[in-house]
Amino acid sequence: MGARLGFVCCLLFVQILPGVVCWGKEGHYVTCKIAQELFTEDADAAVKKLLPDHAEGNLAGLCSWPDEIRHQYKWRWTGPLHYIDTPDFKCNYDCCRDCHDSHHHKDSCVAGAIYNYSTQLTAYNDPERLQNYNLTEALLFLSHFMGDIHQPLHVGFTGDEGGNTIIVRWYHRKTNLHHVWDNMIIESALKKFYDSDISVMIKAIQQDIQEGTSADIPPWGNCKSNHTVCPNPYASESIGLACKYAYRNATPGSTLGDEYFLDRLPIVEKRLAQGGVRLAATLNRIFASLTTISTT
Repeated sequence: MGARLGFVCCLLFVQILPGVVCWGKEGHYVTCKIAQELFTEDADAAVKKLLPDHAEGNLAGLCSWPDEIRHQYKWRWTGPLHYIDTPDFKCNYDCCRDCHDSHHHKDSCVAGAIYNYSTQLTAYNDPERLQNYNLTEALLFLSHFMGDIHQPLHVGFTGDEGGNTIIVRWYHRKTNLHHVWDNMIIESALKKFYDSDISVMIKAIQQDIQEGTSADIPPWGNCKSNHTVCPNPYASESIGLACKYAYRNATPGSTLGDEYFLDRLPIVEKRLAQGGVRLAATLNRIFASLTTISTT
């Protein structure tokens, strides 16, 4: 791992300084698979070059790696990078107020991580900076965290740890609200609508991107002021959706069934799609600018 990077989230630029659970495997796979289909030629070539040989060019197959290593001693410091805790019931996100870990280390949250690893990847064609970072790890962390920030309860209330302490039943199974949004809505959808085949689910979401919601797609990937990456609006979207959909009618001890599932599934699928579109747009911008720099 290269030096950890910090960022000043309240400013309009990224500075380089030395330096929970999330969507389940299925969710991260879907988001990264959607992204791969939207890469430019430059981004596709760079991603394949950075992936380890055993990945065989498939980013989606490694997008859950940050979850798999986060409890190892070496990687425990990455735990707070998977989420953002916001003040209870305020239903808004403020970077300067909210982007810190439990010890109030600033910029230690999923939005900060997206800035950090995006910045690391800009060293791709810079030999002097390249030696400071492991860009394979930067790619995998960025890809994973772009998925995490789109899971609404990864930007949830501090008091219930993003729904982790809200015990509910998903049909007949006891669980917590966070796990419902990480895994169970997706798992139920796979069984009920997609013949337990994730490739069928991905194709359906891709079709929605290409047809049903095509008018919304360009703004999804855009960043204001031509910034390379812009996670703060994504975090604001997530806490808004958490308040409107995730927490609503999901009090401790409640049973969540068809009404909750069918109403929330379109939100989950849209967030998977947005995460994929935005990951692709971010990597396309990073590697397009680097290619331009390296050829001028």
